[in-house]
Amino acid sequence: GFSKQMVEILSKHGVAFSSFDIFSDEEVRQGLKTYSNWPTYPQLYVAGELIGGLDIIKELEASGELDTICPKAQKLEDRLKSLINKAPVMLFMKGSKQVAKCGFSKQIIEIMNNTGVDYETFDILEDEEVRQGLKSFSNWPTYPQLYVKGELVGGLDIVKELKESGELLPVLKGEN
Repeated sequence: GFSKQMVEILSKHGVAFSSFDIFSDEEVRQGLKTYSNWPTYPQLYVAGELIGGLDIIKELEASGELDTICPKAQKLEDRLKSLINKAPVMLFMKGSKQVAKCGFSKQIIEIMNNTGVDYETFDILEDEEVRQGLKSFSNWPTYPQLYVKGELVGGLDIVKELKESGELLPVLKGEN
């Protein structure tokens, strides 16, 4: 119950956190009590420093201090914008440049590699939040998705059309 309450408070405040199940390792469970000089669980640490247990977290929440002590989780939209702008040319796909994990991704990688333009990839199979969130954010329901300078170019069909019309290289270089 106490751990559940702690998680609810941290989640309500948008705190970025991870957890460790003390029941999974008796040595850690006992050792942490000695290390922290704190006999009960849950124990909240920020940047390696013990903040306290549930009662202290409730006090910090009531006083408004909790929001200044704990790091915030990055909002999905901000995270997507950051990923889209990670490189001048970003390709969101199933797999990576080295190992495409679907036919569409394989086709777009072949086209991209033949342009000689440097690009980065993001494997949407590794992050379900990004995979689903980017569909809504870009208003584009399928993958792969190609971005140039933070702007959506489109998917495989668009890239094929641009290639056939001779416009792909100027688009990838940000000239269009």
